Amino acid sequence: MTTIGEALQDAARRLGAAKIESARLDARVLLAQAMNLRPEDVFGREERFVSADAVARFHSMISQRENRVPVSRILGRREFWSLEFELGPDTLDPRPDSETLVDAALQTHPNPEDAFRLLDLGTGTGCLLLAILSERPSATGLGVDAVEGCIEVARRNADRLAFADRAKFQLGDWGVGLEQQFDLIVSNPPYIADHEIAKLEPEVSRHDPRRALTGGTDGLDAYQALATDLPRLLAPGGIAILEIGYNQASDVTEILRRAGLSVSSIKTDLAGQDRCLITKPQKL
Repeated sequence: MTTIGEALQDAARRLGAAKIESARLDARVLLAQAMNLRPEDVFGREERFVSADAVARFHSMISQRENRVPVSRILGRREFWSLEFELGPDTLDPRPDSETLVDAALQTHPNPEDAFRLLDLGTGTGCLLLAILSERPSATGLGVDAVEGCIEVARRNADRLAFADRAKFQLGDWGVGLEQQFDLIVSNPPYIADHEIAKLEPEVSRHDPRRALTGGTDGLDAYQALATDLPRLLAPGGIAILEIGYNQASDVTEILRRAGLSVSSIKTDLAGQDRCLITKPQKL
């Protein structure tokens, strides 16, 4: 028989040898999952025995983590904006830095009762759209993605979070074919230059879908496409918020300027890195 303490000690040793800095935390989260407990329920119960089935599940999870599969991928879910989102093989794993976009979006509509039309281009799990709708109960939204697997996951997330009546999802190539206009547009497009992907942490480079990462030779391909669509899709007075790489503000600003859009501000994340641009049509 194996106790919780023994299982955690062995797993932390294995993950530490794999150079995973959060070895002890990851082991605790995964053991809790294997035992159908909450992570906090593992604390202070080191002498409790773990069933053979749970030990087998735990060893399988630890083997995956040793191979740098993220904990969120192993669990199949990620918390974002205090909401839990299902992940899928086609979806990007949402990062805390992207919550900067949600905060910026809410600042553009500060009244909780504001009713506005929201568009999320490249929606993935639907996390941006659904997080914003969670704070603005009178708003409605449309999420667009080019991959059917993302649309399926986003719809399930909307259903589980009880936003299906206000959030719709459809296949599409950015804004191509959309005829309606929106008061607020958000997007976290792929913006990593092709040659930089191999330099990312293995959790990202090996396990996030490449199409959700790669922005072409210079990382700017998606912004060229978005700049073509945004002027047509923004309603009068509308605002678009785009996530960017830490060193892309000037390049993306120039792309938007050539399309008739102006950048009103740049928002930084908790690390102080440029994280998103707020843009709107240039005044005539």
